[in-house]
Amino acid sequence: MTVNLFPHRSKTTRRGLRAVLATVSVVSLAALTACGGVTSSGGGDEAGADLADKRLRMMIPNAAGGGYDLTGRAAVKVMEDEKITGRFEVSNVEGASGTVAMQRLLNEKGSDDLLMTMGLGVVGAVYTNKSDATVDKAVPIARLIEEQEAILVPKDSPFKTVDDFVEAWKADPDKVVVGGGSAPGGPDFLFPMQLADAVGVTPKDVAYVEYDGGGPLTTALLGSKIDVGMSGLGEFEGQIADGSLRVLAVSGEERLETTDAPTLTEEGIDLVFTNWRGVLAPPGIDDATREAYVKAFEEMHDTQAWKDTLEKNGWADNFATGEEFETYLDEQNERVRTTLTDLGLT
Repeated sequence: MTVNLFPHRSKTTRRGLRAVLATVSVVSLAALTACGGVTSSGGGDEAGADLADKRLRMMIPNAAGGGYDLTGRAAVKVMEDEKITGRFEVSNVEGASGTVAMQRLLNEKGSDDLLMTMGLGVVGAVYTNKSDATVDKAVPIARLIEEQEAILVPKDSPFKTVDDFVEAWKADPDKVVVGGGSAPGGPDFLFPMQLADAVGVTPKDVAYVEYDGGGPLTTALLGSKIDVGMSGLGEFEGQIADGSLRVLAVSGEERLETTDAPTLTEEGIDLVFTNWRGVLAPPGIDDATREAYVKAFEEMHDTQAWKDTLEKNGWADNFATGEEFETYLDEQNERVRTTLTDLGLT
């Protein structure tokens, strides 16, 4: 039912009132837009500027202390400290090696305040868990880092060199338990499988134990529940520094300045392997939102604070956005699918 609040006024007066109200509405809208009360739907600088006052969420697809956790929290800290974005709420969503978080990201279709760190491990987990939450359904924002894997042992391990480890591994793979911070399909799984193949151990014979991130893997190593750990170095900085863990070798092309350990190729093993991590947004966000996020990460990448973060964690700069990152994701997806198929895991 419509109630006429001015029953005795003329039509002309009512028309005049509507005109005044319309004018007030336009002025109010302009004022709100100017002070950030209304988010611009346009792209470019306007969209990027909106993030400076916008509260955001960063979802981490594994436990605290893992590689995704370290990368996501490091990126968030730089963007907050440099006033590139507003404050972030960071949450760890564990389960199925990142697949649970990936599904949650896809479920929040159109959410313009949510991001998620991810990488090679999430790509592989989708296959091994037979999930429909594939990475190609999300929106690629940026590839951030590249990281070498390391072969780690407790300080009192009988393996003093890579040769010691490989000799024992080849003699009886069942007796050398290898742990990693990812499930089949993730980097900490793919690395020992490719390493086994390179040194003459049948990959299917590898005694591999998975852990949900670097934190649980560290506990397993220090508690002698496994013989060897294979994972990214950034997750074990403290234990390496205090001597409780030793690094037998790293997997990149060159030695790391932050770690006193040889590369596999220096030790006569023909293998170079690197992991990577990046950021996705939910499907259904508009182009302006995507451009704003890309711009924010580009600004972050150019800061000295981010360069310092890379050096501190032993991460290699592997930054890419837009079509380059999207193409890279497609290539990685195919690489993982092929490897897991050869192992009979898909």
